[in-house]
Amino acid sequence: MRSGIVKFISVICFVALCAWTTKQINEIDKAEWLIGTWENKTPKGSVYETWIRSNDTTFTGKSYIINEKDTVVFENIRLVQEAGGLYYMPAVSDQNDGLPVRFTAKVISARELIFENPQHDFPQTISYRKITGDSLIAEISGVIAGKERRELFPMKRIRPNRYIDKDRLR
Repeated sequence: MRSGIVKFISVICFVALCAWTTKQINEIDKAEWLIGTWENKTPKGSVYETWIRSNDTTFTGKSYIINEKDTVVFENIRLVQEAGGLYYMPAVSDQNDGLPVRFTAKVISARELIFENPQHDFPQTISYRKITGDSLIAEISGVIAGKERRELFPMKRIRPNRYIDKDRLR
């Protein structure tokens, strides 16, 4: 009788673990609308952000400009699903010794992604809001020297791989 109870509890725990793991992996799937190449036109030229799915738990992104035939990368980004949640991890070469900074997902939906790191100097919040299938608004915000600061980056989806191919992202 006792071994039957132990087996039953073991099966229940295994099923619960499988369900929990599936839920965790599905969180990154909600961000799939971010995949592609996005353009933000500025007075100084266009800034691009390209996202690809690297595997079931990771998206890889880059923020860059095209200068003639050269690609100038501002930021390398990883969106990673781990057991503890979904994390946005940007790395900028001349900041934080080039190491990524971890932002924790606070909102993950089919239309919005919000990541926070209250200990970071600026920004403390990074968000993406889907407007249509081909437009989004990226935002960075936080406090600098006691003052609220917010920057918006409206982006339009452009043809995939038009400006940079996936191999150049790696």
